[in-house]
Amino acid sequence: MSRKIAILEGDQTGQELLDETLRLLQPDVIQYEFDFDHFDLSLDNRRKTNNKVVYEAAEAIRNHKIGLKAATITPEDPDDVGSPNALLRDAMSAEIILRTGRRIPGVRPVGGFHAPVSVVRMAVDGAYGAKEWREEDEDGNIIAYKTEKISQRVCKAVSEFAFQHARKNGSKVFGGPKYTVSATYEALLKEEMDAAAERYPDVKYEPQLIDATFALLVRYAGDAMTIPTLNRDGDLLSDLVLQVFGSIAGAESMVISMDDDLEIDAMMAEAPHGTAPTLEGLNVANPMAMFMASGSLLGYMKEPEAKMAGRAINESCLEAVYDGVKTGDLGGHAKTDEFTNEVIARVRKKIDVWNALG
Repeated sequence: MSRKIAILEGDQTGQELLDETLRLLQPDVIQYEFDFDHFDLSLDNRRKTNNKVVYEAAEAIRNHKIGLKAATITPEDPDDVGSPNALLRDAMSAEIILRTGRRIPGVRPVGGFHAPVSVVRMAVDGAYGAKEWREEDEDGNIIAYKTEKISQRVCKAVSEFAFQHARKNGSKVFGGPKYTVSATYEALLKEEMDAAAERYPDVKYEPQLIDATFALLVRYAGDAMTIPTLNRDGDLLSDLVLQVFGSIAGAESMVISMDDDLEIDAMMAEAPHGTAPTLEGLNVANPMAMFMASGSLLGYMKEPEAKMAGRAINESCLEAVYDGVKTGDLGGHAKTDEFTNEVIARVRKKIDVWNALG
């Protein structure tokens, strides 16, 4: 019996790399069968449908519980259809964006960054959901205001998932908001982090203020970390974390919705990079981040066969690079399809061997 998955098609190299990923996710490769439910999120079709296709895709993700998205173009005109990402997060009722940076063999990281670092960021509210306005005082000085909000529900979801993720990956929960300065607003997240720490006594917990988190990352000792954050803090921190590993090719981005029991209710995976229009049609773009996204998605599924396939994909990507099979951005000479072929061969071998060993 096959499992349905929403496939969100995109633009330029985003679509090309999605096509390579679908080659990898065939049942004769991963020994697990998906039923692909396709949605065309290309810029042309979003304009044609006035973003209706985006909402249809989000509904499918809610129904199927899983989705895989290609990179898409965001038009410059603010009156155009915009980026589908915020619309998808809202329609999915997603509370969390998870981004993980990790070392790629042969790529030099900054400082002591070797073990994975995951940023668990609020997907809603905070600075990006603020109401803003300007007023002029009696001296003609312009004063700008904004009103932000966060909710206990989202803070609890972010904190709970951070500890779930840390336990799953053997990392420590590190960092936090500026709760000393914002003892009412930002402290709401810290309170939920502390409560989650009591529920997960086996997970190492080192809370820090957000500015200290940035500062201490400079002196990073190499431990695997999971960092829960507010929306804007996480946006800034995840951009930093992904880059310190020397390349974002080994990273993935996950959009996650939690149910009332704080279990994953729906998840969409994507690569953190864009559509790279200058590389379109050249067969040189690196599909590794899309592969890692799909592998991580499978790793969060409940079926043992899916989990095994996810592990095989992620290990095969890193091992291929370690053995020198890599695209030009990582200093190699492999074409896009050549790297895909290598990963497919390795995934097949791994799963066959694991099945033989029981």
